[in-house]
Amino acid sequence: MNNRRNSGNTVRWMVAGAIIALGAYWAGARWGPHQPVYVEAVPASPAAAAGQARAVSTSGLTEEEARTVKTYHQVAPAVANIMTRAVEYDFFMNAVPVEGAGSGFVIDPRGYVLTNYHVVQGADTIEVVLGDRTRYPAKYLGADQHNDVALLKIEPKTALTSLQLADSDGLQVGQEVLAIGNPFGFSSTLTTGVISALGRTVQTGDNTYIDEAIQTDAAINRGNSGGPLLNSRGEVIGINTAIYTPSGTTAGIGFAIPVNTAKEIAHDLMTGGRVRRADLGVMNLLDLWPGLAQALELPVDRGVLIERVTPKGAAANAGLHGGDRVVLAGLQRLIVGGDVIVAVEGQAVASRMDLDLALNHKHPGDTIKVTIYRAGHKMDVPVTLGEGQ
Repeated sequence: MNNRRNSGNTVRWMVAGAIIALGAYWAGARWGPHQPVYVEAVPASPAAAAGQARAVSTSGLTEEEARTVKTYHQVAPAVANIMTRAVEYDFFMNAVPVEGAGSGFVIDPRGYVLTNYHVVQGADTIEVVLGDRTRYPAKYLGADQHNDVALLKIEPKTALTSLQLADSDGLQVGQEVLAIGNPFGFSSTLTTGVISALGRTVQTGDNTYIDEAIQTDAAINRGNSGGPLLNSRGEVIGINTAIYTPSGTTAGIGFAIPVNTAKEIAHDLMTGGRVRRADLGVMNLLDLWPGLAQALELPVDRGVLIERVTPKGAAANAGLHGGDRVVLAGLQRLIVGGDVIVAVEGQAVASRMDLDLALNHKHPGDTIKVTIYRAGHKMDVPVTLGEGQ
């Protein structure tokens, strides 16, 4: 009997405690201090835009601060917010509008704008908003999807402020850099840092990468993609493209495409309307692994096996061979017996990405030395590169 009474008292106390806790939570939510649950940028007012255009005063600043302030106000008008719109379809085939945003920058007073390909990929309409808040519909001129660089064109009534493009080959680790963009929609945001490393290869997708990437600790976040990475003189040295992050926000490791890569792509698009990529003329390639190499009795366990060459392509014209028989490796159907590429111009090739990187800065018409194994024998074959589609 006593046990039953004690049990009932315990339940009553638990219910009473729950009621008090709920009441305290309700009171706190009703009258307590409120914290924002979501933060986003709102469009800047004309007054704010005019404020940015005021004469710059550097009094009271250190020499370094004054230089940074002057550089920012010099280049900010040429940094763009790229707004994209597209239509996707849900499970029931209902049209669903999708909006995206990124950054870009003007490279020519006539209205040419560089950005990342992934910023405008799949967009139905593109709008460019410049630093002075003027808005322009933009035309997509083309892109190098592998290098993630795209070129847009707007039609200004007067010549625009454009950024100077530096030579990214002479960069040094430790060099001061500035990044300007529109992270999370906060336009014309400046962050600073240094070059942390050079020459990285950063894979950003199944078929995309940053070759010879510039690594920086300047804060780069979602929305910065496509914006300029600048040296202390305000010259563009790279295009901010990717970050390494476990959390989705900056962790102090950002990567930019060297501007020299972007220069070549922009030149091709502005003069010829397309990017001229060097092509080896192979239709199917297979990355070797030790187990397969052993099964095929190959003299090397790393390299790229040519399954098929493009008829009348660069590889075929140079005498490279594709496979001549079909084998099954598990459930995978492989064409074997072809040449195994192990190097290009003395640079080791262990995968298709290695091969892509070796060809990335080559041009149609260039002749390269391709090192292969054929029937157990190593040989060098000169190949004159064709032009890819």
